[in-house]
Order: sequence, then structure tokens, then C-alpha cells
Amino acid sequence: MSTYALNPALKILIVTNSLILLAGAMLGPIYALFVDDIGGSLLDVGWAGGVYALVAGITIYFSGRLSDKVKERELLVVAGYAILGVGFLLYLLVDSIWMLLITQAVIGFGEATYTPSFDALYSKNLNKKRAGSGWGAWEAMYYFTTAAGAILGGVIAHTYGFTPLFIIMAALCLISATYIYLLPRQAL
Repeated sequence: MSTYALNPALKILIVTNSLILLAGAMLGPIYALFVDDIGGSLLDVGWAGGVYALVAGITIYFSGRLSDKVKERELLVVAGYAILGVGFLLYLLVDSIWMLLITQAVIGFGEATYTPSFDALYSKNLNKKRAGSGWGAWEAMYYFTTAAGAILGGVIAHTYGFTPLFIIMAALCLISATYIYLLPRQAL
């Protein structure tokens, strides 16, 4: 293992996860506007957030247990990223609050599918003497992608509408999933 805080495996995990976080952040600040566009209210925004968190909370417990049992955790990361991509594409079909809730459930499921395996892989690849630096790098990436995603999402939705935004969000997830899937298994 490298003596640096970020070895090649951590760099791969940070870059691919940054695309996922960027995608999610693109919708965050303007989500209520989207819900309003489909005829929803602020109460519906709350219900959608609740469904997402409930599904993620239930799923993450079981995906964490599964992560401890599987040989190739990176495949759970791939699956979660792909499910997120599908979930973001489902936004294209949302024309009612019920479809919004289903979409939020899929996104919560995808998020919870990848997170424990991602965290386990990230922790496994940390330089134990520089764990703070390693996690600091991930946390910095999280905030930078959140900032960039919020701005980009607003610009894209304002300029081109929600449809291109959802396609871009899905593409970022599917690119990350494909990249990790094509890596040699010993890379992570």
C-alpha cells in the first residue's frame, strides 16, 4: 500500500463517487420546482423525501450485511450506481405524485445498495496512518461536487429544462458503474 493518503484505488473510488454525488446534487436545490411542475406541493416534497429515506434506511441494513458476505464488493457498488442511473431516468416518466414516490424509492434503494460496499472498499484501501487525510479527501470532494452540482443543475434546468438534466444525471451514474465494472477486480 502506498505511503500517500490517496493510493490508486482511493483515487478511483473518489472520482467515480464524485460523479454520483454530482448527479444527485444537480437536482437538490431545484427539486421543489420539479415537484411543482408535476402538480405537487411542498407537502408532496416532504413525502417524497420521506419515502426515499425510509427505503434507503431499510435497504442499507441488508446491503451492509450482504456486503460483508460477498467476495466482490465492487459489484454491489456497480449495482447501486446503475440503479441510481435508472432512478434518475425514471424522473422522465414522472407525471404524478405516485410515480414520483416510486422513483424516490428506486433512488433510495440504489443509494443504499452501494453505500456500505463503497465505505468498506474505501476503508480497506485507506493508509491506516493517514486515515484522516484519506477521509478528508473524500469529504472535500463531497462538498465540492455538491457546490458544482447545485450550480450546474440550476443552469442546465434553467437553460434546457428538466429532461436534459435527468439524462445527464443518469449518464454520470452509468459512466461510473461501467468504469468500475470494467476494472480488474484487484484494482479495488
